[in-house]
Amino acid sequence: MKIAYTGLNLPEGKIKYHDEIFVSLAEKFQPAKLSPYYFEFLPEDYESADIIAIADEHVLDLLILDMEKIEGRLSRTEDPSEKEVLKKCLSQLEDQKPICDLFLNNSERAIVNALRPMSFKPTLVSKDTSPDANVVCRDGMEKAGMMFFYTIGKQEVHAWLVEKDTDAVTCAGKIHSDLARGFIKAELVSF
Repeated sequence: MKIAYTGLNLPEGKIKYHDEIFVSLAEKFQPAKLSPYYFEFLPEDYESADIIAIADEHVLDLLILDMEKIEGRLSRTEDPSEKEVLKKCLSQLEDQKPICDLFLNNSERAIVNALRPMSFKPTLVSKDTSPDANVVCRDGMEKAGMMFFYTIGKQEVHAWLVEKDTDAVTCAGKIHSDLARGFIKAELVSF
């Protein structure tokens, strides 16, 4: 998962996520190979990022770009339902809050997604300019609605990132498409 950042003292490049569950599983099963999850931090690369982490003092720079995009679309559209959604987004941006924090139903989300505003991506606004990278990863995962599932064996302990409430078949497909096609059962263990 890629995290773009601005105004924050974060490492650039890939970092290994320190996951307590993963560490516990590795200690318990002592596999030959460990495959933790890595996040990639990209300075100011909002386009390719999945999550945005931005210092509070820079958030307006991001929101103004979205305001311009939405105002432009608002002036061109004739559709009353689209206008209503865009006005809701504009109001959110004027309150200096990212669009991702606005509650939208599925049809409203589709309208907003077509414009691809940057703050529609999960956006973390931080008052601390030197946050812990692991905390940014954890909070970003939470805001994006993601979670880990783990595969465990003597050969390897592996952390996989999936959307929350993903079913076992889809998780199996993350490992390999053949597993999803021939899926029989999974053993679920709470931790």
